[in-house]
Amino acid sequence: MDKEQHLVEHLAELRKRLVITLLAFVLFLAVSFAFVGDILRFLQHAAPPGATMVVLGPAEVLRVYMIVAGVAAIGMTIPVLLYQAWKFVAPGLTETERKVTAGFIPVITFVFFAGLAFGYFFIFPTVYGFFVTLGSQHFTVMQNAANYLSFMANIVVPFGFIFELPILVLFLTRLGILTPEFLAKNRKYAYFVLTVAGVVLSPPEPVSDIITTLPLILLYEIGVTLSRIAYKKRLKRLQASGLAD
Repeated sequence: MDKEQHLVEHLAELRKRLVITLLAFVLFLAVSFAFVGDILRFLQHAAPPGATMVVLGPAEVLRVYMIVAGVAAIGMTIPVLLYQAWKFVAPGLTETERKVTAGFIPVITFVFFAGLAFGYFFIFPTVYGFFVTLGSQHFTVMQNAANYLSFMANIVVPFGFIFELPILVLFLTRLGILTPEFLAKNRKYAYFVLTVAGVVLSPPEPVSDIITTLPLILLYEIGVTLSRIAYKKRLKRLQASGLAD
């Protein structure tokens, strides 16, 4: 009976956190719709100079607005989602784990948006310009608004998550799950995976591959460095508390 009651309480708490997150998303969606014109003008800056966005009918205007407002609302909802997730799991964490996880919420949010900015200002113009140049050799390239924005989202959004790599490494090290020795030992495998990811995310052209892959490898090395720092601090804390070997 106690287990069933405990499960019901957990489900009720989960529902509460999901409802709060959903309400925040709806609010941010409404705000994004109110400023959708400004957001669109900003997003069009990454298009080639002189490019004109076109739509293929009135219905596509709504689709474009939904893409823009929806992605913007999701981005603004991420801090709320992270906080609500932390509130849900916090009762089951130790005091140290609560402090560690709570401190990472603003860092994760900042790094995510930094990744989006990197993808938007550096990677997307290179990738999009490459395909426009390639297509213009044989075709008249039309800048369809919906396709342009969908293509942008597919290129830019992954970099928001890729930039979380050092933070994830630091977080797992703080919790004792990862060690810098493990990361250094498996560096060659990590480089291989990151190189493949860089090639997949960039156009089939060597310069673009390098521009995309080098930041990924740099992020991994930043993660290794942060892991070493966090690991040393963790050992000192354990030694001070008499828990280290």
